[in-house]
Amino acid sequence: MNQLSVERRAAVIRALIEGNSARAAARLTGTSRATVLSLVVELGELCRVYQDHRLRNLTCKRIQCDEIWSFVGAKKKSVLSGASGAGDVWTWTAIDPDTKLMVSWLVGKRSLRSAREFVTDLSGRLANRVQITTDGLRFYRSAIEEAFGWAGADFAQLVKIFAHTPEGSEHARRYSPAVCIGAEKQWVMGDPDYDHVSTSYVERQNLTLRMGNRRFTRLTNAFSKKVENHTHSVNIHFMHYNFCRPHQTLTKAHPLHYPQTPAMAAGIADHVWTLEEVCALLDPRRLLGRAA
Repeated sequence: MNQLSVERRAAVIRALIEGNSARAAARLTGTSRATVLSLVVELGELCRVYQDHRLRNLTCKRIQCDEIWSFVGAKKKSVLSGASGAGDVWTWTAIDPDTKLMVSWLVGKRSLRSAREFVTDLSGRLANRVQITTDGLRFYRSAIEEAFGWAGADFAQLVKIFAHTPEGSEHARRYSPAVCIGAEKQWVMGDPDYDHVSTSYVERQNLTLRMGNRRFTRLTNAFSKKVENHTHSVNIHFMHYNFCRPHQTLTKAHPLHYPQTPAMAAGIADHVWTLEEVCALLDPRRLLGRAA
């Protein structure tokens, strides 16, 4: 993998972030599958480290949190007894609806432990008091209170109400979600502005993740076989989303309609990154050369 040029690495990553599997990316770029996976591992870790350093002291006013389901190896009901690391995996996400910046994420289980780890990381990245909106998952209440302190944030939950699914319609429920017939805004602590109690932006970002990362696509054989590789792919996706992908709404809001990424809107980047710059993280000397 070290013999690949920056341009070749960028071509591989470009294929992956456009929703292709590792095998498809290998075919499209003439690269071996083992090299593709090696690149995902190394670059994914560097994307995590870089963003962990850069996404600090953020002056967000609002945060929306949600979780998106996927699986590693096999779905929970199909995991063989004693299998290690296989089963359902949830990616916890937190987005700033104003700058569209993905502030924090965590790949883990849908459990209180993961909720605490996720919210603790989120709180450490914020420089001021924020309003937080989550779905109705009960784990958020204790996790946010522990991380921010009682009334340390303005927190409300948007609890969706779904229509009852009649018995005997298991097939329909499997391939399509139940119909949402309403939503209830529930106060938890602080003084949240109910006009901004919403999870629309984070749910839309979760759709972007599912469409752009083949490992999240339903009913395919492109799912992750290792949770570590799954996590690396998520790190690369959010690196591209935050720093490389201009956001249409942000671009239209700019006085000169200059392309704007979430990182630029948040003030942590001054230009639209290219994938070559992202891949140059593997060679700091080349990154410094581009910065100069």
